[in-house]
Amino acid sequence: MMPIPNEKLGLIAGNGKFPFLVLDAARAQGFEVVVAAIKEEAFPEISEHGASSIHWLSLGELSKLIETFQREGVHRAVMAGQVKHKQIFSSIRPDWRLAKLLLSLTTRNTDSLLGAVAKVLADEGITLEKSTWLLEPLLAKPGILTERAPSEQERKNIDYGRAVARNLAQHDIGQTVVIADSACVAVEAMEGTDATIERAGQIMHSLHGDASTLSRALTVVKIAKPNQDMRFDVPVIGIKTVEAMQAARATCLAVDSGKCLLLDGQKVIDAANAAAIAIIADEGK
Repeated sequence: MMPIPNEKLGLIAGNGKFPFLVLDAARAQGFEVVVAAIKEEAFPEISEHGASSIHWLSLGELSKLIETFQREGVHRAVMAGQVKHKQIFSSIRPDWRLAKLLLSLTTRNTDSLLGAVAKVLADEGITLEKSTWLLEPLLAKPGILTERAPSEQERKNIDYGRAVARNLAQHDIGQTVVIADSACVAVEAMEGTDATIERAGQIMHSLHGDASTLSRALTVVKIAKPNQDMRFDVPVIGIKTVEAMQAARATCLAVDSGKCLLLDGQKVIDAANAAAIAIIADEGK
């Protein structure tokens, strides 16, 4: 889907590197990019990254977001970058439009909220595209991505972890589980992947103080949700994920091919190789 001359693309920017990658890719393909940066999340450096215009909005200002894009002539937008789950449901100060939307939700999870926001945007003439639309080369390819393949025990951990994670993901609890010897050590909730891995490392450290029978090595399994909506909350991993795994003494990472974004591209694989961490991407089942 190529841009027409001088077409504007809206970018709703959360935190992390993801919005910068989308901005660079959009500009490279000829879009003028209008950034709506979330004050509570987006990095200040986004202001100096070549957008045609930038507008800072608080998390709850849905009306201002719509008015900004309409005034700028934006008809297509991308949502990129993390918005912490606890921010969405605790720090948010909703305007009248978002308050009305929140009251209409029967399920108060991230998918329900962002799906409803996407519908409101569509009703106002703004189509929300897949967040990975311009970044297809960074999606995990199927197969073993690192020099080292998972061991037999790590494969058992992956199989068990996928079964657990798929059941949890149906309820939008989290996308990451951490496994040791086919036992679930930690489950992601609102804290995010890296914090989940860190917590798993702390749990294993405390267990081994009591001579645990579980292997110290951890396997991290990160999956897409059933019917993953690629417009938002797409699974991502980066160098920081590998660093968190090293600190927790996790030795293997499994992701879904085609549905997990490698934020740092080949650098993620290089970092994993340097740490002797195996990464494998399987088709989501």
